[in-house]
Amino acid sequence: MPRYRLLIEYDGGPFVGWQMQSGGPSVQGAITQAVEAFADEKVTVYGAGRTDAGVHALGQVAHFDLARDWRADRVRDALNAQLRPHPVAVLSADKVTSAFDARFSAKRRHYVYRIINRRADLTLDRGRAWRQPRPLDAAAMHDGAQALVGRHDFTTFRAAECQAKSPVKTLDRLDVERIGDEIRVLASARSFLHHQVRSMAGSLVLVGERKWSARDLAAALAARSRAACGPVAPPDGLYLMAVDY
Repeated sequence: MPRYRLLIEYDGGPFVGWQMQSGGPSVQGAITQAVEAFADEKVTVYGAGRTDAGVHALGQVAHFDLARDWRADRVRDALNAQLRPHPVAVLSADKVTSAFDARFSAKRRHYVYRIINRRADLTLDRGRAWRQPRPLDAAAMHDGAQALVGRHDFTTFRAAECQAKSPVKTLDRLDVERIGDEIRVLASARSFLHHQVRSMAGSLVLVGERKWSARDLAAALAARSRAACGPVAPPDGLYLMAVDY
């Protein structure tokens, strides 16, 4: 039974998230329907990351099995034809062995959170970034972020409804860079807690506004309390950039 790996890009705005649920359309559901429409088979599509409602992806990875052996490029093209007009695109499709699992084979996931630091409202980036009208010190944000890098108990930056067995995670990278009016928070780890990146980004904005110091951010981490977290950044600015295998 051939297994196919997909590289997927999507705008998360119209979806309740990656995972299928009763509350509305999902990315996983749209792809599942597209596979079943062209292959005439019932399938289960597994993703590398369960992005929330409104969160985008430039490099989501998924896999599924089919009974029939299709050429990978035909799978890609057939899926894209079926997915229209959803804002979902299959960038590539490849055949892989049955040992590959989009979720459990992943070694590292990379996210970026986009902040547009300007007074004017967003136009082209509306729904795709978080506007912050007050000046932000990106260098201070980057310096403060380094206190979060490494293996820690991230309870402070964990959603109350997070289902992870442990709040302990190893954050490999948390960089903050400015390119013109845009500030990017770049986070890499094997896995993340629910709302972890958005929670860290919201707290880093407090550092950028000089409301918090780097010491305050470190103290929030050490508190191991959700109450110590800054505001949770909205989903608009979050993107799953890539997954390493």
